[in-house]
Amino acid sequence: MAEEKKTEEFPQFERAMIISAHPDDPDFGAAGTLARLVDGGSRVTIVICTDGSEGGEDPTVLDAELSRVRYAEQCAAAAELGINDVVFLGHPDGRLEHTLEFRREITALIRKHQPDLVLTHVPAINLDSPIGGYHPDHLAVGQATLASVYPAARNPRAFRELLDEGLEAWKVKEVWIPTWNQGDFFVDISSTVDRKIAALRRHESQFQNWENWEQNLRDRMKQIGEKSGYEYAEGFKRIKIG
Repeated sequence: MAEEKKTEEFPQFERAMIISAHPDDPDFGAAGTLARLVDGGSRVTIVICTDGSEGGEDPTVLDAELSRVRYAEQCAAAAELGINDVVFLGHPDGRLEHTLEFRREITALIRKHQPDLVLTHVPAINLDSPIGGYHPDHLAVGQATLASVYPAARNPRAFRELLDEGLEAWKVKEVWIPTWNQGDFFVDISSTVDRKIAALRRHESQFQNWENWEQNLRDRMKQIGEKSGYEYAEGFKRIKIG
């Protein structure tokens, strides 16, 4: 494993985009990696597809108020990583579907921001993964994003009305899908794990009923690191696109 670590270099991209369902999703899955991308000079954009209004267990809190809080938390978390470009699409939490219109929306974002690297959710149910990984919103975002990366964003004949909006076809170079310890590509986040934790701490509304969450998360990152030869790591399925 040590030899694999020496030969596997962390690639750098001019622009990267992470497309996630809910506030806090980018930080759970990839905050350490996002921080490394920023440190290497990448311009990173975070896209949050839902309003986050189902992220809690108190039914008396108004949706609009919880969304406002969670948007602010996500912006604060992004700042911990050195990211100031956060896009909120505002779809109702828990109701996302991979529709043609949603795919068009993601395609437009990719063409507008022109990321070389896109990160997003696992697009399919894997019963060997924690159940939170296949939240219906996660599945919808993963499916719509992959369908936007290929073929829609790169094909000028797809959603041709976008050309009239000045959104030319764009080819993404790679897609990384956070998979915890089940991926084929592991990123050393030993230098950025503290910033990952700092980002997650900003999501105060989501940690009220969690005990020892920080230690549990560090333990999980350490387990992934042990598998890949690092102190702490995040795991991904890495898709290189021709």
